[in-house]
Amino acid sequence: MTDRDQPKETRHRRTTLSDVAERAGVSQVTASRVMRRPEMVSAELRRRVETAMRDLAYVPNQLASALASARTHTIGAVVPSLTNGVFSDYLRALHDIFLPSGLQVLVLNSRYSAEEEEKAVVTLLGHHPEAMIVVGVDQTARTRMLLEQSGVPVVQTMELADAPIDINIGLSQRDAAFAATRYLLGCGYRRIANMTAPLDARARRRLEGFRGACRESGVADEMVATAPRQSSVKLGVALFTELIDRWPDVDAVFCGNDNLALGSLFECQRRGIRVPDDIAIMGFTDIEFCAAAYPSITSVATPRYEMARRSAEIILEIIRGSGERPAETRIDLGFSIVERDSTRRSRADAGPLELIAGE
Repeated sequence: MTDRDQPKETRHRRTTLSDVAERAGVSQVTASRVMRRPEMVSAELRRRVETAMRDLAYVPNQLASALASARTHTIGAVVPSLTNGVFSDYLRALHDIFLPSGLQVLVLNSRYSAEEEEKAVVTLLGHHPEAMIVVGVDQTARTRMLLEQSGVPVVQTMELADAPIDINIGLSQRDAAFAATRYLLGCGYRRIANMTAPLDARARRRLEGFRGACRESGVADEMVATAPRQSSVKLGVALFTELIDRWPDVDAVFCGNDNLALGSLFECQRRGIRVPDDIAIMGFTDIEFCAAAYPSITSVATPRYEMARRSAEIILEIIRGSGERPAETRIDLGFSIVERDSTRRSRADAGPLELIAGE
């Protein structure tokens, strides 16, 4: 048998709307209407078309639908990390709100880089989303221009801006850190250290809040450990080691996020340092494991789900509802301090005490 006689491998072609219509015994117009406006088609015709779609494993061409309707049914979102629990909580909330409304969320990771964020915004705008969500308020000048001229609603979130691009929903990172440090001072701690990573714009504002509270109270503010790389529990171990080796008389550590706090707790346990009797540990964001750790970790709770919910609801009102933006486009959702065992030196009660620290 020659090469020419060998049977050729055939690749299955994509099932088309025409195939579905032929299988169901209806016109392409009717088949299309079943997908776009099912209420306009009889129950029997809907059943036939839907059965044909299942039998043929038909996947609708979203691009063609977008071209026909001038809607892409997508929302663009740029986050600094896909592994940090803070942002996964936020994205979960976005999906909870958008998916029932028939909207998909396209997510890109900026890796805590303003330049990567700019590239991500360019990429997402190329998909013509119906709205854009970006974490933070420190975009490059070009990113701001791209978003301002995009023609779609833009939400900046998790931080408050003096001059928002469009809609801004978040909290003051500086005020939250200031309140957290004041809380530790109020508990009687005086040798308070700070650790944070990565040192992005939000982290710098938290560091400013920490130092501001220390200076106001007349205590040292130089006990700081930072790292340029992404936060992790392992990094928390390393930064705590750096702090305690350099300043062994530290009596409290305010961590810029909960991963660092958990790493600090692990290193304390390894060294035989008692928490909170010898040293207090406080986190930031209040991820779920803070309540489950032993001892449980005091943390600044940020309203991540609420920020995402409000963002999504405002976007839906603009693109699917009245088309109007809210009267207040800069929305401060505040924060709270959830006190747990890691900062209680003499308190006997067990359950977490939630202290509202900023609204």
